[in-house]
Amino acid sequence: MANITAAMVKELRETTSAGMMDCKAALAETNGDMEAAIDWLRKKGLSKAAKKAGRVAAEGLVAVESSGHTATILEVNSETDFVARNDQFQAFVREAAKIGLMGNGTIESLEAAHFPGSQTTVKDRLQELIATIGENMTLRRIAKLEVSKGVIATYVHNAVTEGLGKIGVLVALESEGDVTVLGALGRQIAMHVAATSPVALDASGVDQATIERESAILRDKNAGKPDHVMQKIIESGLKSYFKEVTLLEQPFVHDPSKTVTQVLKEAESKAGKPVTLKAFVRYALGEGIEKEEAPDFAAEVAAQAGLKA
Repeated sequence: MANITAAMVKELRETTSAGMMDCKAALAETNGDMEAAIDWLRKKGLSKAAKKAGRVAAEGLVAVESSGHTATILEVNSETDFVARNDQFQAFVREAAKIGLMGNGTIESLEAAHFPGSQTTVKDRLQELIATIGENMTLRRIAKLEVSKGVIATYVHNAVTEGLGKIGVLVALESEGDVTVLGALGRQIAMHVAATSPVALDASGVDQATIERESAILRDKNAGKPDHVMQKIIESGLKSYFKEVTLLEQPFVHDPSKTVTQVLKEAESKAGKPVTLKAFVRYALGEGIEKEEAPDFAAEVAAQAGLKA
């Protein structure tokens, strides 16, 4: 039986962030073998994390990271906003976004990637974090944009720290023009995207289901009109809809007298070359996640007491 010293427990605790008693137990179980103890704690952490996996994680952070002509945006969820302010959680999200720059833009490739400074994958590191912090966390979604020439501008709204916040945006501008001009323009457009939440770049990017839904609404509003009149109403209504929800046709928030397309065209003279808005991505934290309603404790207590709430 190996002699488990306080120094060994301290080293294991600093390496894994696990509790002191868990570290002591791990070393005892593995006869003082540090690597085996780390694995023992990881397995225990996975067990703990599994119990938390059913909890709804709709808080957390959106991260943006860029490097040259490549950028990623990542959403990592937690159960509470309190965890989003945790230094360990923030460090993990930031590092995971950087790792995403080298992947193919999928969660699967990110999960399987090596996490720097450890002998684990990103997925395993997240499981360890779940065990340490005590909340369910998920790598929800990631996107990656690239341009051959030009810039990818980034913007974070409601930032809690550099590159981390509640809304993140990437805007890819393809151009051989002045990078400084492109960078300033890209950031303005990214701020516009954060504010207006366009559904697509242009009308061709709006999915068919959305078009059919909007058409059905127009039909219902104008029921009884002749077919040839109805067709014109739908065409006109969809044009108005596209102006509202597609990025290139939207009035520019910094100058509503111009569309984003017009702003891009005017920027070409300053940039010295044609400018194409290639793509954009906007993530708003928790969008689309069905959150659990907070329990009505007053009603519960009243019910248990046989009283009316």
